Amino acid sequence: MRIENSFIPVRGVGERTERNLWQSGVTHWDEFDPSLVGAKTADRIESYIADAAEHLDDGNSHFFDASFPSGERWRLYENFRDETCFFDIETTGLSPEQNSVTTVSFHQDGETETLVRGEDLTADALREQFADAKLIATFNGARFDVPFLETSFDLSIDVPHVDLMYPCRTLDLTGGLKQIETDIGIERDRPDISGRDAVRLWREYEQGDDSALDTLVSYNREDTVNLERLMETVTGRLHDRAWDGLDAELA
Repeated sequence: MRIENSFIPVRGVGERTERNLWQSGVTHWDEFDPSLVGAKTADRIESYIADAAEHLDDGNSHFFDASFPSGERWRLYENFRDETCFFDIETTGLSPEQNSVTTVSFHQDGETETLVRGEDLTADALREQFADAKLIATFNGARFDVPFLETSFDLSIDVPHVDLMYPCRTLDLTGGLKQIETDIGIERDRPDISGRDAVRLWREYEQGDDSALDTLVSYNREDTVNLERLMETVTGRLHDRAWDGLDAELA
């Protein structure tokens, strides 16, 4: 599913109208036929396509973040795949006012980098990581990772965001990240480590155990890299569900 397959951002176009267009053979903006909808809707669709095509050429993900319904923003991924920044944080607790961020791992375009408290984890370093991203992806990051970083480092993370917890729920994939990974067949090198262990590992590192930091970083990086695998699976399943039956109908 690509942005160019989508008509649902247009005011007055819902899932039913979009699917009717697809069933009529209009599966891409270039194929739009105004006679298939009412005159006002046709004008809105044509106006949207004209504006959206320019924003897509410019790589303006913010335009599509604002125009797509929140539950459909996963459709941005295919267009901005190489510029999607997957990230995950580890902390000493759940409160950004009382606890600290210990590590943050980023995975983008095949590269993974981890910032560590007391070494290179700074506001400037975080800004640099987000600077080139057109899309960010997390699991439960809208409620935890993003506000925790913003509060802890006085940041404003103004990048379109797909929190994978919500499209997972749409697919009846529930529970925490590790449970969902198990459900869809993603295996871990360190399956027995949990978020609680991450807090313990940091404390052991502070007490002089450098190997504890190595384990924590490995765990954090695996969380982050697995987000890309989860995104691929989730967007693939949502694509299949949206297009269910269409291939036969259009054949």
